[in-house]
Amino acid sequence: MHPMLNMAVKAARSAGNIIMRHLNQIERLTVESKGRKDYVSEVDRMAEQEIIRILRAAYPDHGYLAEETGAQAGDEYVWVIDPLDGTTNFLHGFPQFAVSIALKYKDRLEQAVVFDPTRNELFTGSRGNGAQLNDRRIRVSRVTDLEYALIGAGFPFRSHQYMESWIDTLREFMLGTSGIRRPGSASLDLAYVACGRYDGFWEFGLSPWDMAAGALIIQEAGGMVTDLSGDQAYLESGNIVAGNPKIHAEMLRRIQPHLPKELAR
Repeated sequence: MHPMLNMAVKAARSAGNIIMRHLNQIERLTVESKGRKDYVSEVDRMAEQEIIRILRAAYPDHGYLAEETGAQAGDEYVWVIDPLDGTTNFLHGFPQFAVSIALKYKDRLEQAVVFDPTRNELFTGSRGNGAQLNDRRIRVSRVTDLEYALIGAGFPFRSHQYMESWIDTLREFMLGTSGIRRPGSASLDLAYVACGRYDGFWEFGLSPWDMAAGALIIQEAGGMVTDLSGDQAYLESGNIVAGNPKIHAEMLRRIQPHLPKELAR
């Protein structure tokens, strides 16, 4: 395992321990609203501080882009961190949330960890070295027909700007696939694409820390990750389509007719 990936795993597991220690004390937590349907708890902050503490001790010159503390300047390495992806699930005791950590070097994703502490499932990816689930090599699914595909989704909860386009797309996939799932943690959804539990995934309006780690893990598992136009600007736009190569291509074909001009090619 790459040394930087190994350090990210250490940080993710430590953050996961903090999250799990508080899972049965939810009613005692301080919770704030960052916006409509967007919450932060003291556990989010404690987990993020723990991740940064561990990474900074090992790499004091690196930069950070973290959900709760924002951007912190550094050298050409930047850690992209979501300490608790699925906060709303966590606050309801719904066991679908994860720690997500990615490392960018000169704006290229290099290392990635998505850790599900409730199932002790550790998804990792290292550029050029494949993707693993608990140290076992994983690959995207082999489903080639969208009719037989299981697709993950996320609601555009932060903004309703493109709600009509999303609903039209949802209708398209509800009629044309085996099913749609929306558990509420984008990083885990992407990890599930990487290991073949989903055949594809799409969502509008995400933040970089929601996507960065999962995107690299999918790519290293043989999948495709793009924005809605089929380009590589998903971290910038917040709009993502992912899947095995055949399903990804078909998803793009079905999505694009429903997009407003500013999102289409």
